Amino acid sequence: MEVNGIRIPTIIAENSAARCDGCSAQIEGTPFRISVLDTTATEVAPSFGEPSPINPGPFQFCTDPACPPRWMVARGWLRCSRSGVREIMRPIRLPQGAGAEFGLCDGLHHDAHEFLPA
Repeated sequence: MEVNGIRIPTIIAENSAARCDGCSAQIEGTPFRISVLDTTATEVAPSFGEPSPINPGPFQFCTDPACPPRWMVARGWLRCSRSGVREIMRPIRLPQGAGAEFGLCDGLHHDAHEFLPA
């Protein structure tokens, strides 16, 4: 291997510690990333002692298509059946008794949401 024009024979590969948020397997290559972004910013940022209600990510996943839904289930979130799993997902606060506090949707459809367990 060569670094800045200097040959270093002891380094043979880069160590990657990237893990899938769905199955915890090591990610080979480029991960699929999801960011949870609200359409509007909150009026006030959370104070230093309080955690944010939703961590916007990015969350990264391996190539297994079952990993993002597994990650949503582990967080207690529902997924809109009218949307796909995309790089940017929008959080939708659900009414009391819906079975979850938030649902995730890609926001690309114009009809009503249908939230189901991921």
